[in-house]
This record gives sequence, C-alpha cells and structure tokens, in this order.
Amino acid sequence: MPVAVHFGAGNIGRGFVGLLLHEGGYDLVFSDVAADLVNAINAAPEYTVHEAGPGGVDHVVTGYRAVDSRTDPEAAASAVATADVVTTAVGATVLRFVAPTIVAGLRLRDAGRAPLQIMACENAIGATDLLRTEIATAAGEDAPALLARAVFANTAVDRIVPAQAPGQGVDVTVEPYFEWAIESGPFGDDPPHIPGAHLVADLAPYIERKLFTVNTGHAATAYFGERAGAITIAEALEDHATAAAVEAALQETSSVLSAVHGLDPAELAEYRAKILDRFRNPLLPDTVRRVGRQPLRKLSRHERFIGPAAQAAERGLGTAALVAAVGAALSFDAPEDEEAVRLQELLRTLDADAFTVEVTGLDAGHPLFAAVRDEVARHQDR
Repeated sequence: MPVAVHFGAGNIGRGFVGLLLHEGGYDLVFSDVAADLVNAINAAPEYTVHEAGPGGVDHVVTGYRAVDSRTDPEAAASAVATADVVTTAVGATVLRFVAPTIVAGLRLRDAGRAPLQIMACENAIGATDLLRTEIATAAGEDAPALLARAVFANTAVDRIVPAQAPGQGVDVTVEPYFEWAIESGPFGDDPPHIPGAHLVADLAPYIERKLFTVNTGHAATAYFGERAGAITIAEALEDHATAAAVEAALQETSSVLSAVHGLDPAELAEYRAKILDRFRNPLLPDTVRRVGRQPLRKLSRHERFIGPAAQAAERGLGTAALVAAVGAALSFDAPEDEEAVRLQELLRTLDADAFTVEVTGLDAGHPLFAAVRDEVARHQDR
C-alpha cells in the first residue's frame, strides 16, 4: 500500500487533505507537534468527516497513525523516508519548521526509490516552492543530492473547515464543497492518485482565483461583519450593507483575474455567487473573530487585499471597494489575537505613510499607495 505523510494533523489536515489521501488508498501518517492531538488520533481507530450542508455526507477514515515530530523526530523522518507522498497544512510561515524533518527523511531515503512527491497545501501562492527553498536551506551542502530524491508540485486548495464544536474528539465538520488543484508538470507520467483532486498544466489562474475570491471574500466578510457587530460569517452576510461591500470587493478582484488570466467574466460572476452561498451556510458557524485573525498577514503585500488591489491599480482598474475592505480590517481589535494587538499599536504609533509602508509593503511610488495611505489616515483621524 502506498504511504502518505501529512504534516499538520489539525482540522484541515484530517478533514480535507487526509481524507482525500485516505480515499486515494494511502496508508496515512499524520505528523504534528501537539502531543494531546497526536495521542487522541492514535487512540481512535477511526474518525468521521461530517459534511454540513446540502448534499453533505459522512466519511469514515481508517488506516492512519500519528507521530509527534517534536518529541520523536526520528519517527517522523523514518516515515518520510519510506513515503510516496508528503503533504502539509501547517501555514506558510511554519514550513521552515517542517523542512528539517523532511530533510532528515530524505537523508534516510533509498536513492533508488521513486522520487518523493511533495505538495504544500497552504493558503499561499507558491507554497511548495517556499517549502523547497526551506528544505534546500536546511540541507545545506547536501541540497542538490537530497532534492534529487523528490519532486515538488504547487497546489491550490479550497475547503471551509470552521472551528469545531466542543466534544467532537478527532471527528471534523467541513463544508461539502472542496477544490484541490495540483500542477501536473513535475510528476511527468507518474502523478499521485488523489480522488477529487485535479491536475492542471497552469496552476496560476486556480491559485489566484481562489485566493482573490475565497480568501479575499472570507476576510472581507469578517472585517466588515465585525465592524457591523456580527458574530458569525453567515450572520454578517445577512446585513445588506456588509453583503454589498463584500460583493463590490469581489467584483474588483474578478476584474483583475479577467485582465491577468483571461478568465471569463460571466464564469467569474457565477464563481463569486457560489462562494458567497458557501459563506452563508448556517451549518458552518464560523465566527468573524476566527476568520479575521492575523490581520497583519492579511494586509501584507501579496495577500488577499493588497495583492489584487495592487494589480488593479497597475492596470487602471477600480480599487475603491478593496481599499474599503482594508479600512474595515484596520478596525479589527481582538485582544486574543497577537497580530490584532500589534496592528492597533502600529496605528497608534506610526503616521499614515510609515504604517502603509510597513504593513502593506507598498512603495510610496506605487499607484495604490496614496489610496491606502489616505484610508489609514482617515481611520487614525476617527
């Protein structure tokens, strides 16, 4: 039986990536650093993925185990050494901590084995490229030999996995919809067998369509909804003003996607509508506080607001709605979120120009800079 090692045994790892790997016939090894989670997974002979919403069904997952890569890195490396596939769902900023374990596994790997197929399933453009770079750094002078034992493919992943209800154990509740697009080129004639995933020659349109529609829309709903006093994402979209503001922002991102990738405007309109319907799913009680967390990352240069707005400004397209979403994000004040606390501190201590440069990464000469700076100044004045 083929083996897959998945780094990140959280809700996305178990409820999305791990589920599809299981359905592809892989013997599944979860690697995580949370000892309680690892122990809970190993204590459960099976877990259920519940799809909440129209057409949703339950999927039972078996044939897995978990290793603690913090306390037993040798076990994690050994699993990588004999795996066919390695995937991650840990967050792009955590990939550098995963890389040394993969390097250790590649050192143990028989050079005559088929290349290890590595895919980072993160909400970031080029996440697998980033992971490859981190692996090369961790490998040092051995990088060329060890990288030759693997192939690296970027992916675009999409499934809403909300915060879980207490008492679910290792079961996971997800939405029925998902998308997992994988670039086909690196695999040649030997692609991984993952039912439901689809291989594409050019991944860029899929990544940006997802990031600039799903992620932009989700975050915009959270920030506009938080400002309007909503608790959940679904509740936020019941407010007509919030729904209109989110739709306006997504119309601007669709204009960018059409201009950059040649995507059909009518198909993008259907895609936007589908995404907003997914957000309105009352059986996914996702909170605006959870979705809005880490606002500094979400306001950075290539993320869900500044990324598409910068491309729009460079092409003379509209940016007012995306800039308004940036303004809503500036109001996000969640004491439990470290980045939200830091955001408010920066707003108090930096002038608008300095804040815009530091937080958004925009150069003062960029065509989007003035609009964002003015939005920051208006927020500070209020």
